Amino acid sequence: MKRTHHCGELTVQAVGEAVRLIGWVDSVRDHGGIIFVDLRDREGLTQVVFNPEDDRDLAERASVLKPESVIGVDGQVGRRPEETVNRKLATGEIEITASALSVHNVAQTPPFPIDDAKGDKVNEDLRLTHRYLDLRRPKMQRILKIRHRAGKAARDYFDEEGFLEVETPFLFKSTPEGAREYLVPSRLNPGEFYALTQSPQQFKQMLMVAGVEKYYQLARCFRDEDLRADRQPEFTQIDLEMSFIDREDMYALIEGLIGRIWKEVLGVEVTVPFARMPYVDAMNRFGSDKPDTRFAMEMVDLGEVFAKSEFKVFSSTLKTGGAIKAINAKGLADLTQGELNHLTETAQSLGAKGLAFIKAEKGEWKSPIVKFFSDVEKEALQKKLGVEEGDIVFFAADEWDRACTVMGRVRLEAAELLKKKGRLEIDPHRYDFLWVVDFPLLVFEEEAGRYVAAHHPFTAPVPEDVGLLESDPKAVRGQHYDLVLNGVELGGGSIRVHEQALQKKLFEEVFKIPPDVAEDRFGYMLKSFGYGAPPHGGIALGFDRMVAILSGVGSIRDVIAFPKTQKGQCLMTESPGPVTEKQLRDLHIQISDTAGERG
Repeated sequence: MKRTHHCGELTVQAVGEAVRLIGWVDSVRDHGGIIFVDLRDREGLTQVVFNPEDDRDLAERASVLKPESVIGVDGQVGRRPEETVNRKLATGEIEITASALSVHNVAQTPPFPIDDAKGDKVNEDLRLTHRYLDLRRPKMQRILKIRHRAGKAARDYFDEEGFLEVETPFLFKSTPEGAREYLVPSRLNPGEFYALTQSPQQFKQMLMVAGVEKYYQLARCFRDEDLRADRQPEFTQIDLEMSFIDREDMYALIEGLIGRIWKEVLGVEVTVPFARMPYVDAMNRFGSDKPDTRFAMEMVDLGEVFAKSEFKVFSSTLKTGGAIKAINAKGLADLTQGELNHLTETAQSLGAKGLAFIKAEKGEWKSPIVKFFSDVEKEALQKKLGVEEGDIVFFAADEWDRACTVMGRVRLEAAELLKKKGRLEIDPHRYDFLWVVDFPLLVFEEEAGRYVAAHHPFTAPVPEDVGLLESDPKAVRGQHYDLVLNGVELGGGSIRVHEQALQKKLFEEVFKIPPDVAEDRFGYMLKSFGYGAPPHGGIALGFDRMVAILSGVGSIRDVIAFPKTQKGQCLMTESPGPVTEKQLRDLHIQISDTAGERG
């Protein structure tokens, strides 16, 4: 049964060799009694010829082979006739003249074609139900290889940099203030629960206290969140922590890692160092803390233009400390009413009351609001936004963060419309890496009436801002950094608090966490900081998102071998599913009568 080669290996250099291949029947074709079988394995495809003039019985057996059956073939490598050479295949210049055939398993008719062109059009639920077939497709095999190579490149890089790979527990204690968790009942401790780790955050900081100095792992993480294309209930991140570093050390390390992965997986040289952009600049220019900088259409602040405007909506917004932001979607003035309605609904979904606009068409500006603008204001708009025939300008007037966020989303939606109309081209092989830095350490949570951590409660403030914790908390910057690529957040991290007194101050005085609650949730961390915790920092990179970008696909479901649907279900194994009464009794759990009802 042992093969001599994979199906993607043989070239004209092997002509005349006796070989044995094993794989799946990709297709069977009868050309005047001569049977051609395309044989496929994970490395590629090879054409096998069964000629009845050489062996009629062998050709008849080959003629009834069913697609996706598993066979073995013995034969001799020959050169294809010039007119039949397939330049698209690595093996397209050769074929195997079969001398023996072994059928190892006869396949039923698959529920969908096992090829890329047709397979991509198959309903995703059907593909996920038969994921073992979906993964046979060349595209999916290629993605699995990319994932493997990216992971290997990361492990090799960290090993060379002196890191230790350390596994941390999946079963942790519940920390309700983070994302929603998956809870696991403890049979040995009735009525008590573990939580599946949302990330190894606290464990990796404990490893720094333990003197490991350089830790990493490809960590499995779990979050019970509403799902979408870039979110799964279980996912993988490249997780790392280092002692005795500052932010510049982290930037250099990760830039080296990304350079290694892109080089080894795609053969692409990444330009370093990556650009740095303060959070405030990212929001002001792009309306996002993960800006896509591959196209312009940057936001413009119009505070000075409308400071004394007769248009009350704008002037009153400015008087109450708000902002007026605008973008010029050049060449988009001919958008349809449906497209304009969609943009308006998008703005409203983010809290805007509507979406003001001005179209430049047929030599005039068309808009319900333009009549409120003075000639001076129109001239200033023209100058600041470079308005030309065929452009459309969108406005947002609101609190600064909301105005930025609304315009940021409208910017992305407008770019999609321009791409569909063929007026905006973005090179799919362009990689704009960017560090977004100097995030606010704190955000004020209206419902709770207190400040909470913008990143997580272990993020250290920028040293020169520590004195502002009491006098002006919102002005304190955190030593937090995000790595962004083409509008996607690849990961984030920070320099951590390592001093017991400062961490206690943050918990009790800034986050207003009662001392007993802080002790219950984080007591062991506070205690450890009293035993010589070193300065340290880390980062976590979304490995699934990274592989999706490397693979050129839009959903991380395509780069996870056995993903869940948007409802968190595995259609192949039909999970989650019911359990027995005995299992529930052993766990001291009772299911209420209302369980399973749909609202």
